Amino acid sequence: MIKKLMILGVVLTLVLSACGPATTEAPATEPPATEMPATEMPATEMPATEAPATEMPATEAPATEAPSGDVVKATPGKELNMVFLPKFLGNAVFDEAHAGALEAAEELQNPAELQFLAPATGGEGAKQVEIITNATTQGVNAIMLSNNAGDQVAPAAQAARDAGIAFVTWDSPIPSAEGEQVFVAQVDFAETGQVMADMARNILGEDGGKFAVLSAGPDSANQNAWIAAMEEVLAQPENANLELLEIVYGNDETEKSTQEALALVDKYPDMELIMAPTTVGIAAAAKAMQDEGLCETVKVSGLGLPAEMVSFVKNGCSPEFALWSFKDLGYLTYYLTYMIASGDLQGVEGEQFEAGRMGTYTIEKDPTRDVGLRVLMGPFSQYNADNIDAAVSP
Repeated sequence: MIKKLMILGVVLTLVLSACGPATTEAPATEPPATEMPATEMPATEMPATEAPATEMPATEAPATEAPSGDVVKATPGKELNMVFLPKFLGNAVFDEAHAGALEAAEELQNPAELQFLAPATGGEGAKQVEIITNATTQGVNAIMLSNNAGDQVAPAAQAARDAGIAFVTWDSPIPSAEGEQVFVAQVDFAETGQVMADMARNILGEDGGKFAVLSAGPDSANQNAWIAAMEEVLAQPENANLELLEIVYGNDETEKSTQEALALVDKYPDMELIMAPTTVGIAAAAKAMQDEGLCETVKVSGLGLPAEMVSFVKNGCSPEFALWSFKDLGYLTYYLTYMIASGDLQGVEGEQFEAGRMGTYTIEKDPTRDVGLRVLMGPFSQYNADNIDAAVSP
């Protein structure tokens, strides 16, 4: 009997051991912690989501668009408020440029009156900043500047551009080109340096000699560039006997220029020539030499207006000088600025446009500055006793 009870206990134990462990084996068959890495692969999916980055160049196409090559013609009759801003008032060459701008305005049938604004004298170049700022506040459509304040005008010019105003320089650019869309260059500045050096050679002769420069002002970008170009020519071996003594400034004021010219004579008794790349300076210096009876000793040359220089050419005080047409310069400047302000032109490199009676021009990179664009007018005209009468005849 006892033996039967023992056998029954063993059987019950085996049955219970077979059924009980079923609930304790589940953890061993579930590996949740090891399944997460296998299903998440963000690192390998990133390249697929970054594909748009390779499409960026396509969205920048406008910056690389080149002009079509067609010659653009102006759309006349648009009312555009424009400011013509020379270096200062009362200078005959700037009056001629103004006349050229008015001629273009009439051709283009702009009903708005052209504003002709400038400081009173050449020594007040910084006042151009105030004029630009006021014009910007008034909301004009375009400003045309002959710069007489160096880079001092750049912030005001940039503010005008930021306000949507077309900004073109003429005669004298902004050195840094900040705020300037295009510069209308009367002639190539490097050529100007060569012409002045050649005139010095013609007047002083093959034996050379000593001369000084009477410039406008230290902030006149065009004058500075011309003089720098001339100094490069003088550095050539064939010009070793042409000695530049000094550069002085008359601020494009007749009295100041006269004083500086006479001071040069006193300072350098062996000086034989004054080179003045300014119409005010050359006329003042020539008259000073004439009045002092020095025309046989000290000649005057540079850039002058024929109507103001005819008597000095004939009496030998100024045997030779050069210039270009300021009327054409004003005319071309107005045409270009009108077309930019009206939207006919973008004002970018490579654009070609028709400027009325003057023909076709191209906007190009300005080789005389690190940055900036230009339209090159030209040509130079040189005057002497052989052609001065024809130049001033009506």
